[in-house]
Amino acid sequence: MGTMPEASRHERRAEIVARTVEETGIDEAMIERLVRRFYEAVRADPLLAPIFEAKIADWEPHLAKMFAFWSSVALMSGRYHGQPMQKHLPLPVEAAHFRRWLSLFEATAREICPPPAAELFIDRARRIAESLQLGMAFQRGELPSPAA
Repeated sequence: MGTMPEASRHERRAEIVARTVEETGIDEAMIERLVRRFYEAVRADPLLAPIFEAKIADWEPHLAKMFAFWSSVALMSGRYHGQPMQKHLPLPVEAAHFRRWLSLFEATAREICPPPAAELFIDRARRIAESLQLGMAFQRGELPSPAA
């Protein structure tokens, strides 16, 4: 199998994004509303707030990164250029933190977004949480190597 020409990849991505926008209504403004409301909930949450407060003094730069992250996830914008795993590895988080994060995120997505958009965000959030949780457990030596 040959590789797809660069122009075709860009066209295919543009088609996927256009279909996502049409089917869900997701745009940058919705992403910003979702992220801002979600982090309001996080900052008020007794389990999650202390973890974030220990790391984030100025929230606007963090929120800007999260706008870019979710834009990249939902709209394939390529705006986010970071390493989520490396950022999360040193954090004192466990399964209960991930469950709470997902619970707050899901409730916020359903509050802020129309159902098709909420479902897309929730699906991506679940995948991201699972990936981070597994990656962190592996890096901490809590899981055996897949080759073992």
